[in-house]
Amino acid sequence: MSNRRKATQSVAMISTFTLISKFLGFIREVLTATKYGSGYETDTYFVAMTATVILMTTIGAALNTTLIPIFTEIGERRGRVGKLRFLNTILNMVFLVTLILAILGFFLSPLTIKILAKGFTGDQLDLAIRLNRIGLPIVIFLGFTYVFSGYLHSGQIFGPPAIMGLPYNAIFILFLVIWGGKENVEYLMLASVAAAATQFLIQVPAIRHQGYRYSFNVDLQDPYLNQVFRLVIPVMIGSAVQQINTIVDRTLASSLATGSISALTYASRMNDLIISVFVMAITTVVFPVLSKAFAQGDRDKVKGIMAKGINIILFITVPATIGIIILAEPIVRLFFQRGAFDRLATSMTASALIFYSIGLIGSSLRLMLNRVYYSFQDTKTPMMNGGLAVGLNIILNLILMKPMGHSGLALATSISATFTTILLFTGLRKRLGSIGLISYIGSFTKTLFASIIMGALVYVIFYGLTPKLPDYRIVEPIMLFFSIGIGALSYFILCFALKVNR
Repeated sequence: MSNRRKATQSVAMISTFTLISKFLGFIREVLTATKYGSGYETDTYFVAMTATVILMTTIGAALNTTLIPIFTEIGERRGRVGKLRFLNTILNMVFLVTLILAILGFFLSPLTIKILAKGFTGDQLDLAIRLNRIGLPIVIFLGFTYVFSGYLHSGQIFGPPAIMGLPYNAIFILFLVIWGGKENVEYLMLASVAAAATQFLIQVPAIRHQGYRYSFNVDLQDPYLNQVFRLVIPVMIGSAVQQINTIVDRTLASSLATGSISALTYASRMNDLIISVFVMAITTVVFPVLSKAFAQGDRDKVKGIMAKGINIILFITVPATIGIIILAEPIVRLFFQRGAFDRLATSMTASALIFYSIGLIGSSLRLMLNRVYYSFQDTKTPMMNGGLAVGLNIILNLILMKPMGHSGLALATSISATFTTILLFTGLRKRLGSIGLISYIGSFTKTLFASIIMGALVYVIFYGLTPKLPDYRIVEPIMLFFSIGIGALSYFILCFALKVNR
């Protein structure tokens, strides 16, 4: 089987499982919105959950990015036995670090919540602290999850990490259907802990199949351990500054209208669906290939792989952006408006979704470009770029939140993501020489033209025909999917006619 065909199959497999996981995730969000609405309980839960996972998400993402090339190098030099021995060392180190973080998190919970949600007082503050403490075991489980997935990805084993979202969402859905309700939001956090545990447990059989057997041994003299610390710190700082965007948005939103935090959370997750299903699948498969090409000193191959990835991302995200802008409100209404999630919540979430979608292209390309930098072990540039993004985001937040409310916070995130992505392109051009920017601009122009035509057609079909049809509840969802289907078909035809690169 050719490398290209294998990579395509891997991307398709990851995208398929991620799409199923996200579908289950949408059911989870719909049930959460139905049972808890968009207000006091969900604002408190989301802040507590952010306080629980934000640090470990940062460390875990850095670990995953750093461990893949290191595991690959160890496998080539020391073989499978050496690779498994290092897995045991890094797993024990991560367990120790996450245990300390969980203990510190318990005692620092009041301070953490006050930082994340300065608007919380009284009973809401107490509830957020209690929820945060209940969820702290998630920190340890996430550490195991990232180490296992890094090991498996290094061996181009993508299946187990791709399916871990299935049991995760299944736990939530089971809880929400049977026990969900405003009177037991603490149980929702307990369900979150159980769901997080399944993410690493689902990978254990694959790890054991590779020959791994746990032991308490830690080789502190292993030079690769020092290499992990050397490489992981800039990546961790870069990831941390991205998380600061979330902290800033949630903190500022806590002082806005009730439901603002929930609206931003729901909208962000819907916008991230495109990135999670398609873009992350592409970057997950491309990253090891990029690293190998750079290690071989083949810059032309690096540019070729990068060009392929960027063109595919543009092909996906440009029409997605136009489609979201046009159909944001009916999409939110379809997925969330029921039970305690009312029309006001739909309007607030749809507004945030529109402004988040403006940065979809920039955010997606930044993921790809960061992987290019990481492939030649430049972790400092993405770190500095992320810091700039946070600074710009904070400034824009303060400017836009007063006239636009929570929508201004979403727009600020999009503008900062787009601007810093342009800077990453500029840096790569200086580093690698000509990278085909004219070709990228040509592809973007063609996809944008096709997307605008698609958007106009979707607008006419949905907003022109739907009001003329019988006022049944099923009519709008049918017309929504029909207009999306026709729009997608027209987009593919136009891209074929325009010979769009992908």
